[in-house]
Amino acid sequence: MTERMGLLEDARSISLDQAGISWVDERGRPRAAIRSDDFDGEGFISEIEILRGDLVDLLHRELDSDIEYLFNDTITGLTQDSDRVEVAFRHAPARRFDLVIGADGLHSAVRAAAFGPEEQFVKPLGLYTAWFTAPAFDDLNGWYQTYNRAGGLVASVRPGRVRTESKAALSFRLRRGETLRHNRHDRLAQVALLVERFADAGWRTPQLLEAARTSSDFSFDAMGQVDLDQWWNGRVALIGDAAACPSPLSGLGTSVALVGAYVLAGELGSGAGHVAAFEAYDRIVRPYAEGAQQLAGGTGGFAPMNDLTIRLVQASMSWATRWPMRGFMQKQFNKSTDIELPHYPRVGLNV
Repeated sequence: MTERMGLLEDARSISLDQAGISWVDERGRPRAAIRSDDFDGEGFISEIEILRGDLVDLLHRELDSDIEYLFNDTITGLTQDSDRVEVAFRHAPARRFDLVIGADGLHSAVRAAAFGPEEQFVKPLGLYTAWFTAPAFDDLNGWYQTYNRAGGLVASVRPGRVRTESKAALSFRLRRGETLRHNRHDRLAQVALLVERFADAGWRTPQLLEAARTSSDFSFDAMGQVDLDQWWNGRVALIGDAAACPSPLSGLGTSVALVGAYVLAGELGSGAGHVAAFEAYDRIVRPYAEGAQQLAGGTGGFAPMNDLTIRLVQASMSWATRWPMRGFMQKQFNKSTDIELPHYPRVGLNV
């Protein structure tokens, strides 16, 4: 996708230098590993791995200088007529636009305003994850390390692009019959919840919990998938996680978003009008997005609840590059490139 956008070399220059992914035990000993060049660079760790913040900076630099941005604001309401969409903002005055494209994630305000409450479209996976920057661990040697602990606990750390940093995550799975209500904006309560869940979990979790307390980019949320029968309503359309979030388990959320943006922009620029463009975008991208959601699989393999399942997962990953597992894994990973992208000439927008 970055090659189509003319950004491949820039993407390579900011990609992470990673050897692959390994599953480790409490003492940090590898129990299974997949190198980044296995599966032709399209496995768990792809040939080009870019941190989300770095990708945002790259795309932002490529946009025209005359684009207007409204930071620290959000959409609170949409009113459509046959020609325009009136958009209400939390802080800025209301304005009218030809089209509104919601690219605002799992908890999309655009989707809520144009399609209905989040509960109608978001399927919770029973998993919660915190992402944050931690100090570098010198013994990673380029490996993305993942540690499972019975009870559905997952800790991971990968090298950052800056030598003094690593990128960490702490995940936990809800127990049978358990429910959890949390405030997505209450960091202290979220960190306290992580401390409770990961008490005595072993491996690097004490250092990671300390980093979670102090990190400037801490983020905590439930994992979920989004399911809509149609990604557009009138003059409003959704892309990326707002339309079809596959969850971080798929590793394809950014790919689905970029593919969707490319196709939607191409169809809107084809001159056929927004209705035809939205219909074509939905038809072309939906099979790819649905494949990404299937790739995410179940939560059991990511966050096993008992030691036996942990050992089984590690054993299957240790055989991932050998028969008979390789064929199955290759079929799954092929879904990441399972779309034939149209070629769009540069033409004017017709709404």
